[in-house]
Parts: sequence; structure tokens; C-alpha cells
Amino acid sequence: MLKPLATATRELVNLDGLWLFALDGTLGPEPWKSRLETRLEAAVPASYNDLFAEQKIRDHVGLVWYQRTVRVPRGWSDQRIVLRFDAATHAAAVYVDDTLVAEHVGGYTPFEADLTGLIAPGTEFRLTVAVDNRLTNITIPPGKLTVGADGQERQTHFHDFYNYAGLARSVWLYSTPRSHLTDITVTTDVVDGGTGLVSYRLATSEPAPASVRLIDETGNTVATGEGHSGTLRVEDAVLWRPGAAYLYRLEVEIHDGWHVVDAYELPVGIRTVAVQGEQFLINGEPFYFTGFGKHEDTAIRGKGHDNAYLVHDFRLLDWTGANSFRTSHYPYAEEVIEFADRHGIVVIDETAAVGLNLAVEAGLTGQPPRPTFSPETINDQTQAAHAQHLRELIDRDKNHPSVVMWCVANEPSSNEDGAREYFEPLIKLTRELDPTRPLTTTAVIFATSENDRLADLVDVISLNRYYGWYVATGDLETAEKLLEADLRRWAAKHGKPIMMSEYGADTIAGLHSVLDTPWTEEFQAGFLAMNHRVFDRIPSFVGEHVWNFADFGTGPAIHRVDGNKKGIFTRDRRPKTAAFALRERWTGLHGRKPGSITAQNGQHQTAAPDFTQEPALSMPAGAQRS
Repeated sequence: MLKPLATATRELVNLDGLWLFALDGTLGPEPWKSRLETRLEAAVPASYNDLFAEQKIRDHVGLVWYQRTVRVPRGWSDQRIVLRFDAATHAAAVYVDDTLVAEHVGGYTPFEADLTGLIAPGTEFRLTVAVDNRLTNITIPPGKLTVGADGQERQTHFHDFYNYAGLARSVWLYSTPRSHLTDITVTTDVVDGGTGLVSYRLATSEPAPASVRLIDETGNTVATGEGHSGTLRVEDAVLWRPGAAYLYRLEVEIHDGWHVVDAYELPVGIRTVAVQGEQFLINGEPFYFTGFGKHEDTAIRGKGHDNAYLVHDFRLLDWTGANSFRTSHYPYAEEVIEFADRHGIVVIDETAAVGLNLAVEAGLTGQPPRPTFSPETINDQTQAAHAQHLRELIDRDKNHPSVVMWCVANEPSSNEDGAREYFEPLIKLTRELDPTRPLTTTAVIFATSENDRLADLVDVISLNRYYGWYVATGDLETAEKLLEADLRRWAAKHGKPIMMSEYGADTIAGLHSVLDTPWTEEFQAGFLAMNHRVFDRIPSFVGEHVWNFADFGTGPAIHRVDGNKKGIFTRDRRPKTAAFALRERWTGLHGRKPGSITAQNGQHQTAAPDFTQEPALSMPAGAQRS
């Protein structure tokens, strides 16, 4: 699925703005058949939950309705007309006037409806969308629905961030020629000491001759090709590098023999990604990840995409010296990945498979734990939804040079019976869909090197660990011993690159102490420093992603006061003390492991102490939540 673009043969209209909005149950039985009877309006793109002042809207479970009038440009005669949603969280049904034109399940990937023949250029139509925020054991992410004493549905979700919903990304109406390009797949390689190879594969709605041109940033054509597939050679290619993005432009045309029928262009970054032994390589050079798990989360907008926050967040990444982030815990808006392409930020692209771990439910409710993988819980239908999500994610993001690794799931119960049977087919599918990128999953703290059942299937071992916070709370000396012993066991058993995909401590901005007191800014900085000492002693360690970039919204909980406070920045992007500590550690590394460039940053490799006895692991219920 190609992202809509305005080209010589294509046009698009943005449908963002204020839409009529109503909760299901406040309307008649078929709301799409007339103007919504409501005085509410909701912004698109935005989550609807925090836009209003009514508790019943914020906490609503079930369908909500959006509606607006759309005028079709009169110049679109003899064109294919398509309606596209960049996302609808978590499921949607779309009506054009009285006709159902699309249904989609999955809250973070795009979907389309071909309206050709249903609407006429120069006319208006009524566009109505039902968006459903409900999560069950067979959705990705999963959840649980119950019915309260008042007869209303109650939603439990198994992820530790607010279940924002609605039309959080843009909506488009666009045109293409009737004969058109439907897909482009690009892969790159580097050979002979600097010759770039750009392999392409085109798909079209019907057979048609095709030609391609690769153009550099100065506007010069560096390679051309004919046909629906081929490989372009670029002598002395300028590579896409972390921190130094360089993008060629692939111009694609299909013809009718004499005239251009359809045209499209795609940015291309020439680079290679590989795992070799205990190293992660970009362009054949060892790469060390510094950065964050992030969230699409801001006040009022919720998960609504916002270009102002996009720019500011990336400037803060640069300020801290971060070179990467993980799209925890779902695919981000495509504009975010495109921005990373242009600015040389490395991305670990993660699915929305968060919460495949029912120990979370037991920890929060005090109920006996249920098996995560069973016919009644996470089952074959869940796996099918997960597979479809992987297909849609890879289809959307496969051509982005910033994306260097797929993360198949966050913190699944990889230590439980059924985990391998569930994940092995999904990992195999991911490799078939994209054999060019390494794979990972993030391991919850209950998954140890001894009981984990997935590590041999992935290329990079990503660990979420909170020693000193959820385990050995406030005791950084014990936490350091526990962490190092843990990491060394993983390294000894698997001989693969290891990175910390989450580590962090909740911190109230402005709370200070001269003592090691949890929740203070000083403790957060000390917590990170303790982790970093350990990381630098592990030869196979390839990266550190702090949890989290910024404070973010969550559901109500006794351990969450106005959200999750593990951010290095507050929710409105004010730095805590730890932000300056990270800046001091990361600035000047340029993607190299701390301790490997002593002449540049004055850091040194710390000798490993001999831990002959490992303190027992003791962890409170629900501690694996991040």
C-alpha cells in the first residue's frame, strides 16, 4: 500500500479538521444514514478521550461516531478515487452516505476504501466512521471485557499506558489513474567497497511498461532501469548513516507505450544492516544504540499526531545525544518514520503486541494467574490477528532506511508453556515478509536466560529490566549485582548481541533529596548511572534505551499518579536531572560503545567485580509493568 502523494498523476485532499462526534447509544439505530444528532465536535487527528470535560466520554467503552461532509474535486473525472485512514484505534467501520465501504481491525496501521463509481467528481458525500476501542483476548493488543452491575461494559487492558482511541492520524481522499502503481519494494546493499545496489520490485493494477530513475540530493540522475524489477548500481554511493542521513529519490513511471500513465516517487537510503556474532552492524560498522522507548502521547491530543511535537521531540533526541528509539508499543505515525529517515535517527519498529502476559492481570487484580496461552486466553485467533498486524506493519514500513529491526512483541510471557508454539510461526512469517532486517522481542523480567523459550529464534536479545526500582527498590548496590549477574547469564548462554530495551525509575520533577530516595530526580540519575556501569562491563552489550523519553498517560492505578513518571522529560517536555546526565554520557559517542573511544570522551572500560553469590530475586506482584 503506497502512501498518498501529490505527483504529476495523483492528487490528494486532506480531511483533517473538526468532525461531528457522538457516543454510541446517544443516536438512533443507523446513525450513518443521516446527519449525526449531536452538538459535539472532535478534532482529527486526535484521540477523543481528553478533548472533552465529561467523564463518560473519557471512560467510554464501545463505539463512537465521527462524521463530516466531503467534496470531491470536479477535476477527478476518469480517475480512481480512494479514501484512506492512516489509523483508527482500535477498529473501524466506514460509511459513504448509506453504504458501508470499509471495515478494519487494528489501531495503528492504515486502511483504504476504493470509492470509484460510488461518488461523482464535483459532488459532496456524507462520510461517517464508527470507531471501536474495545479489546479482547483475540485482538492486538489484547484486553478483557466485563459487564458491570449497571449493565455497562468495562474494559481491562493489559498494557501500562492509557487506552486512547479515535481517529488519531490523518484522513485523506486521493486520486490515481485507473491504471496505477499499487506497490513498490526497495532493498539496498553495498558491494565492492562503496558501490550501492538498489533493488526494486513494482506492482501495478494491470500490466504496463515501467521505468525508474534514481536521483541524488543534487538532482542528478545516477541510475536508470526498465521493467517491474531490477537492480540499480550507484558507483561511490553516499550511504544513509545514523546521524548523517542521505536520501536518493526513486522516480517510478508506468506508460501506455507513449505517455506516462502514473508516476510516484520514493525516498531511498542506501545502507546495510546485519547481526554478526555479538555485534549489530550498520554499513558493516558496529553500532551502539542510545535512546529511548517513547510513546505517542501528549496532553489533550492523547495519541493524536502533532507535527510541532514531532519536531520538538526529535530536537530533544539530538540534544541528549540519542541516536535511536523504539516505537513502543505500537507502530507510530508514518510521518515519524519519514522524519527519522531524513534526520538519521535509527528506529526499532514494534508491533502493537503488548500485553501478551497475563501475569500483569494477576498482579493488578490479585486474582490467581491464568495461563497466557490457552484456548480461552491468547489463542489461535489472537495469533492470526498478530500475523495480520505484522503484514500491515511491514507493508507500510519496509522501505524506510531508518527502520533497522522489527520487534515482534513487547514483554510476552516467553517463559510460559505455549509461548514457542505461538511465536515461532510469527517470527518465521516476519522473516519471510522481510529477510533483510534482524528481529527481536523484548523480554519481561520474569523471563530469565534459563526459562525463556524465544531467544534462540531472534537475532538480538532485548531485555526490560528494573533492578533498583521494581526489584531491590531503592537499593542500587544490590540492584547492580542482580543486573550484572542477569546480563552475564544471557550473554554466556546465547552469544548474541544484547541490549537494554527498557530500564528506568519513576521520578517526580522537582522532588530532591541528598539521600538515595526513590521518586527523586537524584535517584533517577543514580539509577541510570548504576545501569550504565554494568552495561559497559558486558562485551556483547549493543545498546541502551531508557524507559521513557517523557512522562505519559496511563489508566488509574495506585502506583500511577497522573500517569507514568519514568520520563527523562516531563509530559510537556521539561528536562529532569537525568536528561543532563544522559546528555553527558551520550554526546560524542557517534554510535560507538562507551569505553571504545577513550580518546574522545574520556570514558574507560570498568573491570567486572566477581559476584560469587547472587542475591535472591524478589519481586512484587505486577512488577513487570513498565
